[in-house]
This record gives sequence, structure tokens and C-alpha cells, in this order.
Amino acid sequence: MQYHVDGELVPADEATVSVRDRGFRYGDAAFETVRAYGGEVFEWSAHLDRLHRTCETLGIDHGVSDADLRVRVQEVLDANGLDDAAVRLSITRGDRPGTLTPGPAADPTVVVVAEELPRGGVEGTPVWDDPAALQTVKTRKPADAALPADAKTHSYLNGVLARNELTDGDEALLRGPDGHVAQGAASNLFFVDDRGLHTPSEELPVLPGVTRSVVSDLVRSETDVPLHAGRYDPADVREADEAFLTNTRWEVRPVATVDGIEVGGGPVTQLLTMLFDRLVERRHY
Repeated sequence: MQYHVDGELVPADEATVSVRDRGFRYGDAAFETVRAYGGEVFEWSAHLDRLHRTCETLGIDHGVSDADLRVRVQEVLDANGLDDAAVRLSITRGDRPGTLTPGPAADPTVVVVAEELPRGGVEGTPVWDDPAALQTVKTRKPADAALPADAKTHSYLNGVLARNELTDGDEALLRGPDGHVAQGAASNLFFVDDRGLHTPSEELPVLPGVTRSVVSDLVRSETDVPLHAGRYDPADVREADEAFLTNTRWEVRPVATVDGIEVGGGPVTQLLTMLFDRLVERRHY
């Protein structure tokens, strides 16, 4: 495998960053994980917009053009002969010795790595092996004023702590400071009841996922299922008729159980999975 490090393709075992890099030392870095289908990146503009927002929030002026970032992603795909892959693009504030204070703009570190995934679309194979077992954990999402929820940074300790709590599940369900359901450790949540489809409001500390947005658009444009964004308790999810999670790698992943209580998939989950697969097939294959 070859990865991109600061503008150059290098063998994976030579793809390193400095121990003084602020992304390593402080989590002072932005990143996006994008999905490639058929050799092309899915929803690049949406991922790029979120990367811009994160860098603006962190105050990182990386100086690399959007076109150059796109070229680096494509070069990693091409160099490794990957048509279907997960590609992670990271931008750190760079190698800066000294204190926690960021200081003036530094030479940023830009890294692009990739991992082969199964084909997507109508004829594709899901990345996940089984529907998710979701477990409510004690770890909370921090308030937006403490750590901006819409910034996708290397600071993932919150998710690590949540996943460490798991005893009967493979994805953690986190609540916000007020106790309302926010999201999974690395996913967004949807659930269905007799009033329609629900997802936690972005007024809560929720990372606005790109796949979450695509699925929401499909609901509005391709179905007559009412979509609600609100504040919910874990009991609302446990008592749901069906539930599913979304992220770039998983796409649409059904939830089998919530806190050991069977929920399972259903017609809405199946419909949205089909619509998502058809969208990918139409665009990329």
C-alpha cells in the first residue's frame, strides 16, 4: 500500500508523522473519512464542506487547495488500484514544539490513507457482518460549548471511552448532557415508531453525518414517511418498531437490539437501504 504524506506518495510503512505533531500530541487535527465507489468519491462536496467547517473551528489555515486535496485522494486510490475503499484525509496543525497554545500558523501535516472495502451499490456487500447491538452507556457527549459537536477532529477519546463500556453490544449509544439521545460512538441514529422516522435534533451535540444527510434527503424526496428531528430518551429507542445507524463505512446498518431488547429492522430500514444502494449504483456503477 502507498499513502499520501505531505504531498508525496510513500510506502505505508514509511508513512509517518513527527512525535511533535500537534495532531499526535493534542488531537489538534481535522479529518474526513470518505467512501469511494467504482473509483470515485461519494459526496465529496459534502465532506469537503465539513472539513472546511472543522478547520475553521480549529483555526487551522492549511493552505492546500480543494483541488489539490481531491488529487491526493485520487492518487491514493489509483496508486493502490482501489475502486471501492474507505479513504481518510487528515489535516493537522503541524509539527510545532512548545506549549498547548496553537500560536501562528504552522506548516500543516496532510495525510491520506485508504483501506479496501467491498463493492457498494445494488450488487454490493455490506461492510458490517451483522445488524448492530446498541447499548446505552454512561459516557456522555460533551456540550457543544465544551467541544463543538459539528467539528470532526482527532479528539475521539469520548467515543473510545463509550466503546470501552460495552458489555452487550458493538456500538455505544451516547446521550447529551441533558440525558437525551445524541448518537452512536461513530454513527448517527434513526428509529421508527407509529409517528414516522425519528433522528436526534442537531440542537443536541450531534455530529451532522454526511450519510445521515443523504438518507434524510432520500426520505423526503423518495418516500412518504414523516421525518422528525427531536429530543428522545433511550426508552424511545428501546421501544421503537425498528432502528438503524448510518455512517460512511456502514451506510445503512439495521439495529438488532437496544440494551438487550430486540428491535430489529423493518420495512422502513429495508426501503432506505434499497434507495441508498440504488443511489450509489446510479452515480458510481
